[in-house]
Amino acid sequence: MLKNMYKFCASLVLAFTMVSGASAWAEGKRIVFIGDSITDGNWGCPYNFKPTSAERSQTDMNHIYGHSYVMLIASDWQSSHPGSGYSFFNRGFSGHKLADLEGRWQEDVLDLKPDVLSVLVGVNDMHSFFSSGSNEPFDFDGWKERYRTLLLRVQEQNPSVKLVLCTPFLAREGNTGKSPDYEGRAEMTRHLAAIVRELSKELGATCVPFDEMFEKLVKREPEPSYWIWDGIHPTPAGHRRMADLWIKKVKINKL
Repeated sequence: MLKNMYKFCASLVLAFTMVSGASAWAEGKRIVFIGDSITDGNWGCPYNFKPTSAERSQTDMNHIYGHSYVMLIASDWQSSHPGSGYSFFNRGFSGHKLADLEGRWQEDVLDLKPDVLSVLVGVNDMHSFFSSGSNEPFDFDGWKERYRTLLLRVQEQNPSVKLVLCTPFLAREGNTGKSPDYEGRAEMTRHLAAIVRELSKELGATCVPFDEMFEKLVKREPEPSYWIWDGIHPTPAGHRRMADLWIKKVKINKL
């Protein structure tokens, strides 16, 4: 019985030290990514989708970062800086809007005490609005204020936190591109991206212009699907370009 107890305690220590692929006692910076399915990449879900961070595996190193740009950023840094102690956390969730991020902000952002917080959100707010068939205009001012409030909570907790705000994007491809209201969807996405830029300037955040990047990329290939396969989600090539741009803009090696 005592032997089993030792094994149980040892397993707890191992799980604790492997959180997000880095030692829980490491003194390096903590980089948190939060957003929707583009960020999610099915992180921590080796078998079935899990709706909360607590239900997802945070020790399975095959799935710890998912398969999005987050994994590419984390692997790039950790392979180039072994022993740095930097911890990376993917907290993207498929289908989430800004209001959903707000609902889990304490657990998935504040409790992780990030030194760097990267946010990519907006496309599901757009999709939900058009899918609802609402005749009321979208409340852009309210969306901006809600976003600002969340970011201010992080700055209040850690005044030296580095905020990274990524612009939402869209492409005329897949079912999204075939939508009869595509132009309206694209215009709303551009409006949300403009708000992200405004907040970046206001709060001294780093803006990563994914929208501009994809707009240029889709013009280089005969088919936009080379970079964004369904109009919303990037291909592996698209995620690689996202990671490259994020690394270039954020420069975490200078933190």
